[in-house]
Amino acid sequence: MSGNTRMNTSMDGGLWKGLKRSVSGASLFLVTFTTEGGTGVVGLGGNVPGKIIDLKVVPGRNWILQRSAYLASQPEVEVDIAFQKKLGSIFFGGEGLILQRISGNGVAWASACGDFNVVDLKPGEMYKVSTANAVGWEESVKYDISAVGGVKNVLFGGEGLFVTTLTGPGKIIIQSMTVGELAMSIAPYLPNKG
Repeated sequence: MSGNTRMNTSMDGGLWKGLKRSVSGASLFLVTFTTEGGTGVVGLGGNVPGKIIDLKVVPGRNWILQRSAYLASQPEVEVDIAFQKKLGSIFFGGEGLILQRISGNGVAWASACGDFNVVDLKPGEMYKVSTANAVGWEESVKYDISAVGGVKNVLFGGEGLFVTTLTGPGKIIIQSMTVGELAMSIAPYLPNKG
């Protein structure tokens, strides 16, 4: 951060809001950056190699993010807990039971592994995505899972039994690589202890 920037760590919103944030994958505490005597610079970094995307958050257009995607936001943006609505999505969707809901008015930043593909789905338009590759979606998007179909597809297609289905209207963010895929790709190059 630039020299005129100060940081202050607090449990913004009190203990209950802090606990809900931490259960959703964000931090119990938030760091607030303020500048003195003009504009300042703060650098943000995710926890894995990948991308950071800025999300325009406006009232009535909330975002749902996978557990570890939220990085930072302006003060007018609220980070809360969200839950998967269907039992199958919890177990086979790749994002788990608990998600993050981003609401309010301002800019939020999300990060994830690999590169991003942002798609603006029209009403009824569907995308099928490898499980755990959906980073986030506007709350208007319907999130579900569906069977891959076909024995050859299941055994040799590399997707497993299910794919995530995202149905518009609304924007979706897809990552090109998950943290698990990153770990598997570098595992052969790590030193072997025996």
